[in-house]
Amino acid sequence: MSTDPRTRYGGPDQQEPDQQGHPGHSSAMQPEPDYGEKTYQGSGKLTGRRALITGGDSGIGRAVALAFAREGADVMISHLAAEENDARETCRLITEAGRKAASLAGDIQDEQHCRRLVEHCVDELGGLDILVNNAAYQMSREGIADISTEQFDQVMKTNVYAMFWLCKAALPHLSAGSAIINTTSIQAYEPSPNLLDYATTKAAILNFTKGLAQELAPKGIRVNAVAPGPIWTPLIPATMPAEKVGEFGADTPLGRAGQPAELAPAYVFLASDDSTYITGERIGATGGRPLP
Repeated sequence: MSTDPRTRYGGPDQQEPDQQGHPGHSSAMQPEPDYGEKTYQGSGKLTGRRALITGGDSGIGRAVALAFAREGADVMISHLAAEENDARETCRLITEAGRKAASLAGDIQDEQHCRRLVEHCVDELGGLDILVNNAAYQMSREGIADISTEQFDQVMKTNVYAMFWLCKAALPHLSAGSAIINTTSIQAYEPSPNLLDYATTKAAILNFTKGLAQELAPKGIRVNAVAPGPIWTPLIPATMPAEKVGEFGADTPLGRAGQPAELAPAYVFLASDDSTYITGERIGATGGRPLP
C-alpha cells in the first residue's frame, strides 16, 4: 500500500522549540527526527566505497551516513566537539550496519582541520570515494542590521569556505567514479530575509557545484547537490525563534516539515552508479515548493 506523503509524519503542531543555543542535539528534540533506523533497507549500491560526511552527527548527515552504510560503504563523519554524543550514536548505526565507522571532532571553519579530515578519512578507511559537504551554520536575525560581521564570517566559513577547502583536499584522492555531493537549500532560490547570510551561502554552493562539475567531468568525477526545503533537524530549534519552530514546514504544499530519512535516498542516488550520467545538477526535496 502506498504511503500518503501528507501524513507519513506529524505536522508542525507536534514540533517543540526545546533547544537552547547552537549546536542543537538530536536526543533533545520533540519529536526526535527520523533517520531511517527502522525503514531504510540497503541493496549494495555503494559496496566497497569510502565516504566522508561533514555534519554527520545528526540531521541530514546522520540519515545519509546510515543509508550509505546500509548500502555497503564505510563512513567517516565530522562533527563539533560539543556534538560528541550524537556522533557516537551515528557511528554506532554505521557499525551496526556492518561497516567501518570513523569520526573526527573539530571546527571546519579552520582550513587545517579540513585537511586533517581528509587525511584522517584516507588513513582510517583506506581511501575516499564520496565527499558529502553537508555541515552548515545559520542563525535567524530580524534583518541585515542585526547580522554582525562575526556571524557573517562564521556562516561563510562553515558553509562555503569549508566546502572549498574540503574539495581541494579531497581531489587528489578521488578517481573516476567518485562523487561529490553538496547540500544547498531552497534558500538559494527563495531567500528569507531573516536568513540573509545563510541564503547567500546556499546560492554560492549551488553555483560552486555547477562550476566544479564542469571541471571534474573530464576526470570522471561527478559533482551534484541536494536542495532541501524545511527539514526537521537540530539546526531548526537551535537557531530559530520559538514561534517559527512551531509552524516550521506548514507553508509547504504537503503541510509539514520533511524528515532526514526522506532525503537520504537522494544522496544515495547521486553517490551511486544509478546516476552516472548526472553531474552539475541538483535534486530538490522541498515538500512541494517548486524550484526553478
